[in-house]
Order: sequence, then structure tokens, then C-alpha cells
Amino acid sequence: MLLGLGIFCGCSGTAVKAEKGPVAGKKKSAAGGKIFLTVDFPKAVTLRYKFVSTRDSELNWNPAKAASKTDKNAVQKVSESMEMVVAYTPIEIDPYGITTIKATCESVKVKRSKSPQEDAAESLTGKTFTFAVDATGKIEDYSQLNELIREVGKKAFRPDGKQRIKEPDMIDDFISTQWFLWDSVSSIEIKDAVKGISVGRSWKSKLFIPTSMVLQKVREVSYTLDEIRPGEKGQLAVIRSCYRPVESVPSGWPIPYTGRFQLAGPLGFYRTFFQGFKVTSLQGEGEEIFNIDAGRIEQYNQNYQMQLEPSASLLPGAKPSMIIKQKITMQLLESK
Repeated sequence: MLLGLGIFCGCSGTAVKAEKGPVAGKKKSAAGGKIFLTVDFPKAVTLRYKFVSTRDSELNWNPAKAASKTDKNAVQKVSESMEMVVAYTPIEIDPYGITTIKATCESVKVKRSKSPQEDAAESLTGKTFTFAVDATGKIEDYSQLNELIREVGKKAFRPDGKQRIKEPDMIDDFISTQWFLWDSVSSIEIKDAVKGISVGRSWKSKLFIPTSMVLQKVREVSYTLDEIRPGEKGQLAVIRSCYRPVESVPSGWPIPYTGRFQLAGPLGFYRTFFQGFKVTSLQGEGEEIFNIDAGRIEQYNQNYQMQLEPSASLLPGAKPSMIIKQKITMQLLESK
């Protein structure tokens, strides 16, 4: 089974009744076994999360030769990963309205198999931004985050060049982790959020697909409240997710770069000579653990595999394909 998560897309797990503990039932339960999934920000408490994004891209210039192993140069592989720790501290708290959060990128480290130079995303280390979020987890003010994304995007270009050449970077991966922090909770329809949801309930949203190629692709996600289980610090909601490709990109999503430019490296060559891309397949699964009583995410993982083919080619007879395997995880480190 794909990526070994032990679940099937569209299948619901077995519901487990949450046992009553020291904090169970704390304003998070509704009638009929339903629960409220709301985001809470205790005063003077900083939450630190570790994000890890890994991506393996395999560019196959000649699938027939690669399959028969007659051409070792038919396949080019690029591996890249980003590890980041971000601390979130509430500045102004309104449990029923808008809360202002200060985020600090404590560390950002990038590794890439084909590019030894520093990644532009690493310049995020030490940077801070504030954003406003409501109790459902919906971010209401992205202005400082947007400004930071554009600032870091400028660092992805080679300096003092006659042509604008962009080096590979993992800014998209930063966007994917920060812009969609509480997507699983904030994407619940408001009419369901105010009434509470029960085990087995599903809802949909859209998530960004990060790449180094400036593709602006989207995956549709189907979330399901799979079960509720007891935890050491409160009831835990297990939210499963499945993914599929969609064509449209919602307006307002951030773009780190403007103007015309050329991409460096083999993926840049691929983008230059093949006009436009189509996603021929995308499948994957994920799991999130949300502490209902504490009102915060404790961890998540997202795994998917995507295949791309060019919409049109400037190289006659070329029929390449690309497979991208992506994994994104988040883990709560501590609160203090």
C-alpha cells in the first residue's frame, strides 16, 4: 500500500470512546457525542514545533530505456529536505475573537543532493512575523508572512547577473507549513464547527504542493475525523486525510517571485523546454493528532506521490515524465 500509513483513502477507522481524564470534557464536547475542534492560545505559553519536509524528484527523459536499463543517463534524481523549528507566542489573546501570534523561525536547515550552496530558505533563521488567527484556526491577517515570503524570494536569485537566474530553494515548503497551519480545523464549514462534529465526519479543503520548479500546483484534501482517543494531556482527535490533484489555484495564495526568470539546474532545464505541466496522477494519505482539550495540534504527517508530464514540448520526440515523492511532518516539541 502507498507509503505504508496503514489506512485506505475513503475508509474510516474504528471509533474509540475517549476515557475521562483530568481535563477530559473541558468545554470541548457537544450533545450527541460531537466535539468542538477549536484552537486555543494560553497566555504567556510558547509552543515550539519542528517541521520536516523531504522531497525526492525523479526526472525520466526516456521511460522506455530507463525501464530496460539500457540508458543510465535516462533518469536524473534530486533529493532535498528542510528541517525547521518555529516558536509561536500569543501577544494578544481573545478566545472568542482574533488572537495575534508572534512566530519566530529559530532554525532552518536545508540539504540538497545536487546543489551545495546555501538555500534561500535558510535565511529565514532568526526571522519573525506576526499573524492574526481566530478560534477556528483561520488566519485572518497574512500581511507580515507575505512580506517575509517576498523578502526571502529575492535571495533565491543569483546576484549581479545579466539574466535573472533562480537557484533551487525550499521556500514553497515554508509556505506549505506556515500558510496552512490549522487547515484541518479551519476548513470545517462554520455551520458544522458551531454545532460540533462527530467521528466519521468528512470535509474537504485544498493544500499547496511545494516544489523547486515554481509550479503552483494544488492538491485537494479530504479530511475525516477518524477516532477520539485518550491522551496524557487530554482527548486526542485523530484526523485522517487523502489527496487528489485539482487544477485551480485559489486566489490570494503567496508567490515568492515576480517577473521573468530562468531556473538553474536539471529541473530548470525541464521547465524551460516543456511548456506547461499536467499532473497525471497524485495519491497519498496523512494523519494528524489534535489535542481537543488543549486546542492544539500535537503532530501530523502528509505523504503523497505525484507524476508530472509536459503539456507541450520544444524537443521533438521527447516524452519525459517526472515523479515527485513528498513527505511533510510537524511535531510539537515543548510548551513553556
